[in-house]
Amino acid sequence: MVSTIMVRKGSMKIWAILFWLVIWQIGSMCLGQEILLVSPVAVGMRLLTLLPDPSFWGSIAFSACRILGGFALAALLGILTAVGAARYTRFRELMAPLVSVIKTTPVASFVILALFWFSSRSLSIFISFLMVFPIVYTNILQGISQTDRQLLEMGQVFGLSMKKKIRYIYFPQVFPYLRSAFAVGLGLCWKAGTAAEVIGIPDGSIGERLQEAKIYLQMPDLFSWTVTIIVVSLLIEKLILWILDVIDRRNRGIGKA
Repeated sequence: MVSTIMVRKGSMKIWAILFWLVIWQIGSMCLGQEILLVSPVAVGMRLLTLLPDPSFWGSIAFSACRILGGFALAALLGILTAVGAARYTRFRELMAPLVSVIKTTPVASFVILALFWFSSRSLSIFISFLMVFPIVYTNILQGISQTDRQLLEMGQVFGLSMKKKIRYIYFPQVFPYLRSAFAVGLGLCWKAGTAAEVIGIPDGSIGERLQEAKIYLQMPDLFSWTVTIIVVSLLIEKLILWILDVIDRRNRGIGKA
């Protein structure tokens, strides 16, 4: 998984994006029915009319806060439980069935169940958490298990404290797995979170806007909100991964010093 993410990094080129936009435009012109495939030009024009609307930004903020809240909770608990599972075999055995069930259960099943337990406004938090938690847990657990034992033995010989072991041994070894988990989890939480909103239809959410566009056959709106989700998701992913990379570089720089 780590290698997959490294291949993806920096692989998106402007010319490739333009190529697929042209294909999209040609497909729309060939069909000649915007109710089936709206053109990228029409989507761009609709986005320009949405940008000055305060409710547009309100919907983005509503969904982003909840989806990223679920992601943050999953990241925190995923790391903590992975550390516990790496340390205690019984705890790892206890977590295995739960993680397996979460990974294999369809998102729609969780959404329907969650509607009985939570209000629709909290639905995307819960669903985002469930989708990201297994990814973070399994990646961090694998990263810890792959930590170089010779380095740990050397740290033991030199009497390094646990804090220094985490900083200079565990963190550099586990970081690629953490970055990979975040890169995959950030995209997945937006997909699952907005899907949950489309089903739960909380007021003021992106999911509500998508549902309205579907009901009233407003294809430019449907595509515009879809493009918005993609752009916001990519920007947040880039920002968070950049912060992780900065932390990693600073940690390595301090370690060399």
